[in-house]
Amino acid sequence: MKSTKTRILTAAAALLIAAAVTVSLTGWSTLSNVISPAEARAQAPKDAEVTGPVDCRKAKCIALTFDGGPSAPTPELLDVLNSEKVHATFFLQGKKHIDTFPETVRRMAREGHEIANHTWTHKNLKELTDEEVRAQMLPVQRDIEKITGRAPTLMRPPGGATDDDLKKIMKDLGLAQILWSVTAKDYETTDTALIEKRVLDGAERDGIILLHERYAGTIPAVPDIIHRLRKRGYEFVTVPELMAPAKPQPGEVYRP
Repeated sequence: MKSTKTRILTAAAALLIAAAVTVSLTGWSTLSNVISPAEARAQAPKDAEVTGPVDCRKAKCIALTFDGGPSAPTPELLDVLNSEKVHATFFLQGKKHIDTFPETVRRMAREGHEIANHTWTHKNLKELTDEEVRAQMLPVQRDIEKITGRAPTLMRPPGGATDDDLKKIMKDLGLAQILWSVTAKDYETTDTALIEKRVLDGAERDGIILLHERYAGTIPAVPDIIHRLRKRGYEFVTVPELMAPAKPQPGEVYRP
């Protein structure tokens, strides 16, 4: 029979192993001080006013975000959003996207969507040198500013892979990092009903929904996602509107 001391040591070792596994699975082993939208809002001055259409301190807000565009199907999505009077946040990719569909980017800006940075070629930023990270970010900043007249203030690291070292680089570049609370994993299925179910099952107040409009099952799911979440009392906002009256701060990481 094991002694009490042995059992304690064994339990402690198991906890350490479990923690190590958790760190390995999340990929955020050195990421600290992640901020939720509610925490961001709470940091704003108490007398600060919201200038946008919705005050998410009072309303039940949720943000639609789309990664990896623009692409050939994006105008169809913009038609849907325009019809539904919903503004989304687009995390745009550079190579073969922004440089191929600049007019779509221009339309996003013209129709009031938030435009953000999703790197030049979608590489895992944690595996790159500082110089390589900047090479992934700066061309996208430049091209979006050239097309729209405004450089992004938000970015999303591919795969959500980030850490405290990347926070320092993004602070220097003037970019806040935006993660998410629910994803439909639409890159692995064309089943529109499944995409819709995954989003609806994971939806919550202050949520940030991650989708990719270039996959075949996604755009057909968007109208029903909007309708059904509105029936639950949700207001659709962009990511900056979700955090208002606070403003996302460069270098910080935000996740519901």
